[in-house]
Amino acid sequence: MASRAIVDANEHQEPIYLDYRGRYDGILGWILSTDHKRIGLMYLAALVVFFLAAMTLGFFMRLEQWTVGQTIVDAKTYNTLFTVHGVIMVFLVVVPGIPATLGNFFLPLQLGAKDVSFPRLNLTSWYLYMIGALIIFLALFTSGGLPDTGWTFYAPYNIRTTTNIPLAVFGVFILGFSSILTGLNFVTTMHQLRAPGMSWFRMPLFCWGLYATGWIQVLATPVLGITMLLVLVEKTMSIGVFDPSLGGDPILYQHLFWIYSHPAVYIMILPAMGIISEIMPTFARRTIFGYKAIAYSSLAIALAGSLVWGHHMFTSGQSYTANVLFSLLTFLVGIPTAIKVLNWVATLYRGAIRIEPPLLYALSFIFLFSIGGFTGLMQGVLNVDVHLHDTYFVVAHFHYVMFGGTVMGLFAGLHYWFPKMFGKMYEKSWANISWALQLIGFNMLYFTMLVMGYNGMPRRYYDHLIEFNAGHQLATVGSWVLIAGILIMFANLLHGLLKGEEADDNPWGGTTLEWSIKGLPPLENFDEIPEVTQGPYDHNPEPEVVK
Repeated sequence: MASRAIVDANEHQEPIYLDYRGRYDGILGWILSTDHKRIGLMYLAALVVFFLAAMTLGFFMRLEQWTVGQTIVDAKTYNTLFTVHGVIMVFLVVVPGIPATLGNFFLPLQLGAKDVSFPRLNLTSWYLYMIGALIIFLALFTSGGLPDTGWTFYAPYNIRTTTNIPLAVFGVFILGFSSILTGLNFVTTMHQLRAPGMSWFRMPLFCWGLYATGWIQVLATPVLGITMLLVLVEKTMSIGVFDPSLGGDPILYQHLFWIYSHPAVYIMILPAMGIISEIMPTFARRTIFGYKAIAYSSLAIALAGSLVWGHHMFTSGQSYTANVLFSLLTFLVGIPTAIKVLNWVATLYRGAIRIEPPLLYALSFIFLFSIGGFTGLMQGVLNVDVHLHDTYFVVAHFHYVMFGGTVMGLFAGLHYWFPKMFGKMYEKSWANISWALQLIGFNMLYFTMLVMGYNGMPRRYYDHLIEFNAGHQLATVGSWVLIAGILIMFANLLHGLLKGEEADDNPWGGTTLEWSIKGLPPLENFDEIPEVTQGPYDHNPEPEVVK
């Protein structure tokens, strides 16, 4: 990104040049910067590296399933592949993904603020994220070898394994602090730093998604921290918490883990839903349908989603009453989610729709996430879940929600806000090609997994029966198509960053505050704080300015 940005303070004056570097030059200008935009870009750079690393591991996992028996790795190595793939993807990519990157960059811009409430705490969050990542990677290459418990670190696997589990769970513990501080910062920012005239219901829906997410980060993440500390205590002091040989209960670990980890699904997905709520009115050229319903549904999803952790444990032996209750709550979560989908589709109705890459990714989000939601409801049915539990059906459902939802939402947001982040434009034709390859490859891979899982293919198995071989080969080819689309997308965005044409100030005709800034956002975003006099999706992109 250019080190200097231009903003017009007044159309009758010469442009004022504002220093984007801050106090320091070079690398120190980045790693010591408290500017929310630079911090968001640092998160984004790290996240892309981690994503590509985890994707590479996934490639080898699929390649191993090409034939019956050993193809390229043995069973123990395969266990480590899906463990490390899951740990990186979940804790380093998908959970922090949108809030830490696009949230950091655009939340103050959309609120009309100069920065987040606690800029130094924001930088601290990034350092904790990087320290947690470093600790996790140290755990991968220290005594005992690569972890092989699965990304959930389930007991009794975390007890019996000889790998370096304490260091890995300590890294996850540190990452939890990063998430909590980010959530606190965002919630405070939205309460305290909204521009004059920006009431709660004049706030962009991306901010509403981050607001609901922030509360989950603050309230649910400490449970994960406590759980990881208990694992450390048990491993280092032989105190029976989860180890049945010491009087512990491994089912307790599942309860504690999913009390955090199911709300974490909404940490991942709610910001993506906010991105879709930004894209739909922009490319339909009309105001969003059901603004308040979408805003309230974000809070409803955050609340209801925090009460359904037990649906991961229908086969664990918990009481029938608990199973019925968690099944009912699972279906209730689908109501606010369906409200969002209904309103997004209704926004397109009779709109002057412009087909552009961000809209294509947004439409893919709706399609893929809907499949993920419906397959989740299938698993919410008690007798159906007994059949589907621990099969490839669960793996496919999870990826339809997390990749088809969160990651596709992240890709949509990157293509939407790329011109405002970097002042350059990517090649739209290549963006369309990469989108098509991703959509085709994704469904070849994971819909095939849905079918195999429904027919009884268990997950986490290094080998498979000959009857599943054709399905595995189709899924593996799909993974190649998906990876090709992702690589083309990143190459196109990198080319746009380095050699792309200069982007217009508002190439899509967006109406939220970030699009009112001339050129790249300057150091403190606004030369004068804007005054908001209308809803965020009314088509008048030029706000009034406080004199």
